[in-house]
Amino acid sequence: MPALRTIPWVLLGSLILAQICYPLLTDRAAITMATVVIGVLLSVSHALITRGRWAVVALVGTAGVGGFLVEAVGVATGFPFGTYDYSGELGPKVLGVPLIIPLAWTWMAWPAWLAAVRVTGSRLKRIALAAFGLACWDLFLDPQMVAEGYWSWHDPVPALPGLDGIPISNYLGWLGFAVLIMTVLSLKKDQEPRTDDQPMYALWIWTYASSVLAHLVFLDLPASAAWGGITMSAAVLPLVLKLRK
Repeated sequence: MPALRTIPWVLLGSLILAQICYPLLTDRAAITMATVVIGVLLSVSHALITRGRWAVVALVGTAGVGGFLVEAVGVATGFPFGTYDYSGELGPKVLGVPLIIPLAWTWMAWPAWLAAVRVTGSRLKRIALAAFGLACWDLFLDPQMVAEGYWSWHDPVPALPGLDGIPISNYLGWLGFAVLIMTVLSLKKDQEPRTDDQPMYALWIWTYASSVLAHLVFLDLPASAAWGGITMSAAVLPLVLKLRK
């Protein structure tokens, strides 16, 4: 139904508005959680409308349920991200993990995957590009959330230059789990890009551009603006060039 196709656009507009408000507020925990909830509704609704129930099961089961499990293991053992703890500012926790966290994995995994589907027809290249892009997003996410005090690392070394407080093992853990997510999403045979994937392309590009701007101008995080801006561009610019054609 045509009316259903407007749902992702409405949710995308709401998400952008919430993210614009973020740097203007002093108490940001509530807007952070609201943004993630809107984001996961956006990605899941788009997956259901355009790809059906299989896509939702694959996305939520892998990025959502799997994201919770890998985070719980990470908090308990330090593998695969390193030793860390969540504060109590992001809502209720189960096994030490705020329930909002696996929703964030679900939110951003879907646009990362669809962007890669649009860029290349090779299954292996899609998995690699999408996983790399999702892991690069964390070069924005982790420094921002650590600066807000939402989680902290016990032994954050070695770290990337300028990103003190976050171990390199975190980004490697992100990359490894992202490969698993994208591998599961790639299992469905019908993986051709569609015209109604445009809200997800817009989300992917907006996430990149707005993150660079926010970290550089509003959040006083120039190092993460540089690291995220340079690395994630390798996953975003190929999509921009494809769309221009």
